[in-house]
Amino acid sequence: QLQLVESGGGLVQPGGSLRLSCAASGFTLDDYALGWFRQAPGKEREGVLCISSGDGSTYAADSVKGRFTISRDNARNTVYLQMNSLKPEDTAVYYCAASPFTTAERLCVFKRVPYWGQGTQVTVSS
Repeated sequence: QLQLVESGGGLVQPGGSLRLSCAASGFTLDDYALGWFRQAPGKEREGVLCISSGDGSTYAADSVKGRFTISRDNARNTVYLQMNSLKPEDTAVYYCAASPFTTAERLCVFKRVPYWGQGTQVTVSS
């Protein structure tokens, strides 16, 4: 069974940091573009940061450029999202995603995702 499981969410103060992890089971991530999406209450799910397979090129939403980074560890079958300088507007449920045969930009922008994680809540508040 193909599964993605996120961890690392929680409550953090503005300006703080969190690292999210997403572990895959039932398949290997080597040939998949991977991404992190988020959905705040009343808003559409948006692509935050995505990373291609192969060359590891990335695509980031303007709202997180310079603050968030994505990385992948194919040996551990895991993708990470490092979030720094967090703002209240970053509060959302964060989902990891995997899709084969696509690029980081296409994954984040078109959101055609066959595999989703269950989501982890990130709350930025003082």
